[in-house]
Amino acid sequence: MTNELFLIIGMFIATFSTRFVLFAMADRIQFPSWLSQALGYVPPVVLTAIIIPAVVMPKGEVWLDWDNAWLIAAVVAALTSLISRNLLITIVTGMFIFLLVRLVQSP
Repeated sequence: MTNELFLIIGMFIATFSTRFVLFAMADRIQFPSWLSQALGYVPPVVLTAIIIPAVVMPKGEVWLDWDNAWLIAAVVAALTSLISRNLLITIVTGMFIFLLVRLVQSP
């Protein structure tokens, strides 16, 4: 029990200290404009790196057929986002299409 407690406290200290230093220094550090602009691309790139494998390889191998409900829903959601530019509409549309395709595919 004590080993686990020390492990939890140690991980808390390691995580908190790295985050705290960054937040404490945030108002004192000024990034160049090119770096600030480049950092704006980090969230979409990270999300793309997470989503694409889940869409194209839902069963562990590449599956690019039209019976892939994840792929169909992702394509429709991407088109919806391009047209509406609304995150909530995009998510709801993607989820609806995914559920619809899964219901149609089930025997």
